[in-house]
Amino acid sequence: MKKILTKEFDEMFDKGEDISDYLDISNAIPAKQLKESLKTKRVNVDFPVYIVNKLDLEAKKIGVTRQSLIKMWIAEKLSETK
Repeated sequence: MKKILTKEFDEMFDKGEDISDYLDISNAIPAKQLKESLKTKRVNVDFPVYIVNKLDLEAKKIGVTRQSLIKMWIAEKLSETK
């Protein structure tokens, strides 16, 4: 894969030039699969109050909601298991 500066890449993209030589598509997923992966499904999980309180403290520290924190942590853990 060729390397260029971000500014050069952006200019090429904006001009509609071929940028394929500068893209790493080794981890790309098909659009259909991406669409499926972006769907959401509601799940309910019961936590003891002390865990909810700790989650709220951690979420507040980094400026996100409890739900966002839980999603981030689960996604990180799942990516480690690959």
